[in-house]
Amino acid sequence: MARTTRQATLGDLIRSLALIVIPVVVITIIFTSVPDDHPVNEVDWKPVLATARQEAPFPVLAPSKLPEGWRATRVNWVPQGRPYLNGEASPRNLWQIGFLTPDDIYIDLNQGDLRPQEMVDQQSRAGTPDGVSTIAGQTWQRLISPDERTRSLVLRGPSATTIVSADLPYEALEAYASTLSSSA
Repeated sequence: MARTTRQATLGDLIRSLALIVIPVVVITIIFTSVPDDHPVNEVDWKPVLATARQEAPFPVLAPSKLPEGWRATRVNWVPQGRPYLNGEASPRNLWQIGFLTPDDIYIDLNQGDLRPQEMVDQQSRAGTPDGVSTIAGQTWQRLISPDERTRSLVLRGPSATTIVSADLPYEALEAYASTLSSSA
């Protein structure tokens, strides 16, 4: 029994290509038109900052003059002994503020006055020393997480320890830290 073969035509090529391209286009349209399941919840951080600055036994830092597009998504002021995580008493006076950059990268600021090494280990994801940065005449320690993803800058002061952390290069952390101020 002899088989006959025929030459593929341009029409065959177009039909084959359509079988591949049409489903890809349909899938792309479906998945790019779906609304975001997790919208960003912005918070009004300035009232919490005002309270923290009144109650904290240390100068509370906050960013000033951030570029357009930065969105505050977390803010906490927890006096020592008040319920915090899992309802347990906070071991320190703790100020926290987190922002999303215009590129949707989270950057975190934490300040606390007691048990600083515990706070540094937690916020830096058990970071190890990676040099220093000098910002406004102050020396900040650089830390990098074991997976080398998260970088942190740590400023140890006489009354509080300040930590800035994000999955960003040190230069971006330095730029953010340079906006921090303890005045209104």
